[in-house]
Amino acid sequence: MATQHSRSAARLMMAPAVVLLLGWMLVPLIMTLMFSFKKYLPLRGGDLGWVGFENYVRFVSSSAFWPSVVATLTIVGGVLLITVVFGVLLAILLNQPMWGQGVVRILVIAPFFVMPTVSALVWKNMFMDPVNGLLAHLWKFFGATPIEWLSQASLPSIVMIVSWQWLPFATLILLTAIQSLDSEQLEAAEMDGAPPLKRFGYITLPHLGRAITVVVLIQTIFLLAVFAEIFVTTGGAFGTRTLTYLIFQRVLESQNVGLGSAGGVYAIILANIVAIFLMRAVGKNLDA
Repeated sequence: MATQHSRSAARLMMAPAVVLLLGWMLVPLIMTLMFSFKKYLPLRGGDLGWVGFENYVRFVSSSAFWPSVVATLTIVGGVLLITVVFGVLLAILLNQPMWGQGVVRILVIAPFFVMPTVSALVWKNMFMDPVNGLLAHLWKFFGATPIEWLSQASLPSIVMIVSWQWLPFATLILLTAIQSLDSEQLEAAEMDGAPPLKRFGYITLPHLGRAITVVVLIQTIFLLAVFAEIFVTTGGAFGTRTLTYLIFQRVLESQNVGLGSAGGVYAIILANIVAIFLMRAVGKNLDA
């Protein structure tokens, strides 16, 4: 009886937080759905009534829609590839005994705590500037012509900037997973004469399966909504306009809330499709 009473008390105490959380999620979603079926122009007449699926047809038939989807998936795929591969390598390196190991780990993880806007400004002005940037001076040192990164290699530049921000997160998760690996397995394999690559492929990498799954899923959720880095660097030009940035342009620059809301619904659909695909592709590791 006491157990039932304590459960009821726990539910009662949790209820306000649950209601607040549901309201925080459901109210914006319901408003987005409602506005997506309306012609709402705040500075040009306000609410002009219901238009059905007109906003959805206009948004998906726009010449900028599919290029924005491709740009979004390209950035997500590129960042995931870089952060997972280099995250595994960095985690293995940081797990080795070295002088000043704690300081090195802090320096590696530090970029994750830098605001995206600040990070993008640093990369834009200090590294990728074609005249005074560090990369430009490096190119000149080797006698090559500096690259105008944000115009000539715009998507790779965005991928590089975002990867620099998310690599510490992947490294931290993977380092934690490596530290939980039973060292006796590696020692036994080494005594049996297994080379380092085989020890990595047959012992370390399978052990990191769950951690890699977590990294991929969490990063994908946030990477689908990348905005600040593009806003600060290219402004959506040179093929870097993602779906999120296209929605921003429709809502704020074109002042068409209905059209932007329809784009938001498409973004939710895209996020769910990607999430389902990832869960089917790598989610099996969670059950291993």
